[in-house]
Amino acid sequence: MEPEPGMHRVLSTSALRIPKQRSSFWRRHADDLIVTPFAQILASLRSVRNNYVMLTNTSRDRAGTGGKSNSVPQPPHSNSNLKTDESYGQLAMETLEELDWCLDQLETMQTHRSVSDMASSKFKRMLNRELSSFRESSKSGNQIAEFICNTYLDKQQDLDIPHPQVSSDQTEKSTEKTSPMTKITGVRKLKHTNSYTTVPKYGVETQQPEELGKHLADINKWGMDVIKVAEFSNNRALTCVTYTILQERNLLKTFKIPAQTLLTYLTHLEDHYHRDNPYHNAEHAADVTQSTHVLLNAQALENVFTDLEILAAIFACAIHDVDHPGLTNQYLINTGSELALMYNDESVLENHHLAVAFKLLQEENCDIFMNLSQKQRQTLRKMTIDMVLATDMSKHMSLLADLKTMVEAKKVAGSGVLLLDNYTDRIQVLQNMVHCSDLGNPTKPLEIYQKWVNRLMKEFFHQGDMERERKLDISAMCDRHTATVEKSQVGFIDYIVHPLWETWADLVYPDAQHILDTLEFNRDWYHSQISISPSPSFTHTPTENSHFNFIEEEEGEGNGVVTINVGVDSG
Repeated sequence: MEPEPGMHRVLSTSALRIPKQRSSFWRRHADDLIVTPFAQILASLRSVRNNYVMLTNTSRDRAGTGGKSNSVPQPPHSNSNLKTDESYGQLAMETLEELDWCLDQLETMQTHRSVSDMASSKFKRMLNRELSSFRESSKSGNQIAEFICNTYLDKQQDLDIPHPQVSSDQTEKSTEKTSPMTKITGVRKLKHTNSYTTVPKYGVETQQPEELGKHLADINKWGMDVIKVAEFSNNRALTCVTYTILQERNLLKTFKIPAQTLLTYLTHLEDHYHRDNPYHNAEHAADVTQSTHVLLNAQALENVFTDLEILAAIFACAIHDVDHPGLTNQYLINTGSELALMYNDESVLENHHLAVAFKLLQEENCDIFMNLSQKQRQTLRKMTIDMVLATDMSKHMSLLADLKTMVEAKKVAGSGVLLLDNYTDRIQVLQNMVHCSDLGNPTKPLEIYQKWVNRLMKEFFHQGDMERERKLDISAMCDRHTATVEKSQVGFIDYIVHPLWETWADLVYPDAQHILDTLEFNRDWYHSQISISPSPSFTHTPTENSHFNFIEEEEGEGNGVVTINVGVDSG
């Protein structure tokens, strides 16, 4: 998908730098700031080229650059430094070694893996090494490490397939008929339609318009209290926030979206969020929507995305958890739920959220995209699907690797800009933006962050209770008797949230620095709450069936060779 005529396609990265905050796990693994394999190869080839110019005394004008001479950095030394045979020979040998390393990497590269897959695999290995120390520190550390691995690393597990043994009981069960999956589950009929003669200012009826307006005045600020918005909008935070944002951006006028139709759809959508879910409810969706709205306002992203892309991003956030049951994908898979069967265990909930949201558009007076052209509708649908599927937390490391590879590759090229001139690059930035918003709770003011933590743990514990009742293995962090909330938040920030936000901050520098500051403050606060009493004695001995046994590939990573001596606070 090409940007609309006249839209800027470049995102400046000339100020890319390493933030002063606590470094992410990859920063602690090497002095070289380039950590993604593809960017390392580019950096080495750039070094080889510069050395060649120096060794052969070839001028830049004579050394062809394919028309990209402006992006090629000047060699760091002049030929006056190579007067002796010794210095000349040393540089020649270093250049040969650099080139040999690049060739070795390219020769051993698996053709079916993308460059971002290479980065993702490397990040997983590096993170696993850190978690090994963390989980060996205490029983709670092991549980937190298990939670991170199972939730965010998208492990491909080997299956132990036994010989088929069919008992009479199994034969009887196999003949039982289940209800056919002929329609999307969870979709309910429209309860009511809006018949406002005058559309309310904030899209919802309220008895406290002044209080609601006071909180919505922060719609463009990071850290707006969506929970308070729900309180003063008759529990219509999603409708209220989404309507206000679309009005703020003038998108109703741009795409000829009737206000009545929009409010009917948003109300119907919000009704399909489960209010009894402590966390995955309409308020969470409103929070993610408002967070993405603020991230889109970053100065570094000014005029980068089209109105259609912005509309798709806001819409994707609003729908991204609709009809969420308050249970994880893994729980649905383990219990053989109908949704898991329908979507073949792949991004079960995310596929369901999309199906429900698009199905609701077919209800009476709910088609908010009625005035879009067919091409616009198709493009918006594809972008929305790509963004919502990316909210599957098991895709976290792949998303992070994609973004990190993009940022580092462009930084190595020395051009100072990201050319977002194709669909893949543009949707990649939008996917990571929505993912950042979905993992944005730890970056909000501490009081708000604590509210979300309490809600999430309540939802986790509810699942743990169900697993205990069904005699299933209780998922990590879902056992109310053993979970350590404070330590889990520190681990969550250190290994998942901070690396993501640090990379995003590199991309939009300096627009996200205040967000990183808040994240750092919150991390330190939760760390200070960890009990100073010694943890129960615990020794973790990896076994063949360990949850954490990843096969670590032996590979020469050249400039990225890692020597690790990790000390993790056991809390």
